[in-house]
Amino acid sequence: MEQNKSLVIDNIDIEIPLFLEAVFQKYSYDFRDYSKAHVKRRLLHRMSVGHFTSISQMQEKVLRDKAFFIDLLEDLSINVTEMFRDPDFYKSFRENVVPTLKTYPFIKIWHAGCSTGEEVYSLAILLKEEGLLDRCQVYATDFNRKVLEIAKHGIYKTQELDKFQRNYIKSGGKEKLSDYYTLKYGSIKFDQALSKQVVFADHNLVTDHVFAEVNLILCRNVLIYFNRELQNKVINLFHESLVHSGHLCLGSKESLRFTQHEHSFVDIDSKQKIFKKKIG
Repeated sequence: MEQNKSLVIDNIDIEIPLFLEAVFQKYSYDFRDYSKAHVKRRLLHRMSVGHFTSISQMQEKVLRDKAFFIDLLEDLSINVTEMFRDPDFYKSFRENVVPTLKTYPFIKIWHAGCSTGEEVYSLAILLKEEGLLDRCQVYATDFNRKVLEIAKHGIYKTQELDKFQRNYIKSGGKEKLSDYYTLKYGSIKFDQALSKQVVFADHNLVTDHVFAEVNLILCRNVLIYFNRELQNKVINLFHESLVHSGHLCLGSKESLRFTQHEHSFVDIDSKQKIFKKKIG
């Protein structure tokens, strides 16, 4: 028994690339350049939950059963988010990005990898408080259509509400968070006026091309799940999408270092990973 278990473990690193290739060929979702550690962790979780004896056995299932693939998509999606996540980022954004946004007559924003939308509504609240929301067009994108539906409705469980409120205050919020949602049936629903300027759309950073020409891109805590090659590809996509002097906001553990465009941006806040695209 121990020998069989050892063989399964030894084969996993061989089977995973074959599994990801099969998923790409069958469904056109490309996880081949995601972080090996992330993919391995999530696949082993699904393997355990589904009581599979090997990745190869799970591959046969995913090729024959689309419903199972949808479940797998949930595992591989990056859905870690919360209202005003990393409050210090939003404080810096108010101080360092908002003044520039106020110089534009109309503002296009791309929120890439928006997941279930908590950070989209956080941005909308900030923009409203700064008097900018009505002249913004926000494109909130993700490849997972299930989480996009959640984001569109703006309905969330109350378990994290105290944390959301603390984050809002720490981020420099100017009102009360409760001004922006209603509490009903054990859930909070954000005011739909916050999403009137938001288009939620299906877009895959791995396989799709430039989404729109925009003044600002937020893609926070997504690139950490990609390998170096894919990170470079996505940063290039963002560079092509930004107007001159447009801003790029990444996650606290993400960087432009060692990418093709390391020197194509100016550091606005190196700690909070806010950058501005250079002219020319």
